[in-house]
Amino acid sequence: MKIYKQITEAMITNDVRYLELLSHNFPTIASASTEIINLEAILNLPKGTEHFLADLHGEYEAFQHVLKNASGAIKRKVNEIFGNTLRETEKKELCTLIYYPEQKLNLVKDTETDIVDWYVITLNQLVRVCRNVSSKYTRSKVRKALPQEFSYIIQELLHESSMDPNKEAYINVIISTIIETHRADDFIIALCNLIQRLTIDTLHILGDIFDRGPGPHIIMDILCDYHNFDIQWGNHDILWMGAVSGNDCNIANVLRLAMRYGNLSVLEDGYGINLLPLATFAMEAYANDPCEQFMPKIDISNSTYNDKTIRLIAQMHKAISIIQFKLEAEIIRRHPEFEMEDRMLLHHIDFDKKVLVLDGQEYEMKDCYFPTVDPADPYKLTEEEADIVNKLHHSFTRSEKLHKHMKCLFRYGCMYNVCNSNLLFHASMPLNEDGTLKEIEIQGQKFKGKALLDRVGQLIRTAYFDEEDSKHKSFAMDYVWYLWCGKNSPAFDKSKMATFERYFLTDKATHKEIKGYYYLLRDREDICDYIMDDFEVVGNHRHIINGHVPVKAVKGEKPIKANGKLMVIDGGFSKAYQPETGIAGYTLVYHSRGFQLVQHEPFTSTQKAIEEGQDIKSTTQLVELSSQRMMVKDTDKGRELMIQIEDLKKLLVAYRTGLIKEKDFIKKG
Repeated sequence: MKIYKQITEAMITNDVRYLELLSHNFPTIASASTEIINLEAILNLPKGTEHFLADLHGEYEAFQHVLKNASGAIKRKVNEIFGNTLRETEKKELCTLIYYPEQKLNLVKDTETDIVDWYVITLNQLVRVCRNVSSKYTRSKVRKALPQEFSYIIQELLHESSMDPNKEAYINVIISTIIETHRADDFIIALCNLIQRLTIDTLHILGDIFDRGPGPHIIMDILCDYHNFDIQWGNHDILWMGAVSGNDCNIANVLRLAMRYGNLSVLEDGYGINLLPLATFAMEAYANDPCEQFMPKIDISNSTYNDKTIRLIAQMHKAISIIQFKLEAEIIRRHPEFEMEDRMLLHHIDFDKKVLVLDGQEYEMKDCYFPTVDPADPYKLTEEEADIVNKLHHSFTRSEKLHKHMKCLFRYGCMYNVCNSNLLFHASMPLNEDGTLKEIEIQGQKFKGKALLDRVGQLIRTAYFDEEDSKHKSFAMDYVWYLWCGKNSPAFDKSKMATFERYFLTDKATHKEIKGYYYLLRDREDICDYIMDDFEVVGNHRHIINGHVPVKAVKGEKPIKANGKLMVIDGGFSKAYQPETGIAGYTLVYHSRGFQLVQHEPFTSTQKAIEEGQDIKSTTQLVELSSQRMMVKDTDKGRELMIQIEDLKKLLVAYRTGLIKEKDFIKKG
């Protein structure tokens, strides 16, 4: 009767076409009622745990480990479950097994004298941990996460207790039979992977997967197979997206950064990019150049490169940098509206005096050896340079692995995301000095705030997906480069990218990049609220979550700003930034009881984690705790489920009033 009171006949009549379609999925009163009961029950489960990571920058070992240990959550659960019943060394061994089951099993079998006894104990321990991490999910959701070959057995172990005397023998026989049939190793691996998967319900990556570190391609391989994630594109991701779309400026920048950080293997081994033409050219063109300003930023003592290779990388680094400056000038000339003429600096060089002349002022140059620059036409590519650009263009646009990873970025990524009262974007929101949203003109139209990020996202997709001869694609391709280094780019938002100045000018004042007003004003709660209003972020506890700018924790900077309204979670996953931040990354964890910020210390290596049980040392800081535990009904997913429940209730009324006939009645008739 309650359903009838809530839903009027007019409501049913207005929705009858939709309800007819819905009836194909739920053809009877019984099936619709069962689904309502199921959805109502789900609404009252605790919300799943969300993990937020930013600025991974190719540090795949640390990223893998943070996923495997769920930012320390698995260790905490093992401590809670076993307490003082296990020694600390035993708990550490169990955690290492959960993180790296295949590798740890090999070590155990080399040293364990009674492997059958070890299997029995370990399988029981893993079942207890798995039972704990699966407790906040429906059986249906857990079942979908199970490996097919062990699905039935795991379900039995999770939902039957050995404490029940009627079930004790049943459980023991299952475990003993797993061991006797030599399936224990595979079963342990399956349980460990399931524990990892269930501990993190949703993963949010706030941009900058690429550049600096040695394995962005490995991170992308992991993400492409991950169970539930989204990406908010960062400036480094957009750079690569533009490169694979065919923008030669982006390609040159990608290569320059790879040389700068000595990551040739990412290009050659990861994506099959042929660097031989560039290497051959660089060795010849810069044979007499020490290229001191272009030495790669690598730890020489731990490097696999010999002196000859390092010298070659420096030559390639300089060669592609000069090519980049020439290519960028073409886009700047095509688009005066970008207002980037100040980035064309080659024609300001006085080669005789070895100075750069700007506005009548002379700036001393660290290096003035430019064998491929014609002072009469400094931005013209030589024939050899043009040939290299064409070959590199072909390599980037034809790399199957690179296209696979970019399609993953497009499928699961966007410029921003609004999820459970949180606004996620990588870098900035262009603002005026007074804190109002800055209007940015793109092709004669002005955009700001949410509309700006929507338009930018469309252009990035156009650059990749549109036909080659499309007029829309041509502009979009150029704009994707602008997003990397343009002063009004929401992915950058600085006065300039001082690449040339850092390489060539001794005056450090010229190296300064002035940040946009967002970075100055985001500490204010009212500014954060104003931005969230534009994105229609609702909720009593709403937040902006960013990456991009490393938090200098070593200098006392706090990641929590604007009275808790803003969280900046770039803590320095990139080793290049760790001296600056003093730490090695943050994970923001949002579970049913609130927010926790996990601060990580540098990760040693996967090998030490396996052999010595060395975990990442992490410190947890409570950011915001809820007075009541958050349930699924309090989330975006919960609101979707409530709409589904309302529709199903309408369908029930339609069935019971005869407006729609139950489907199996129709078949019987």
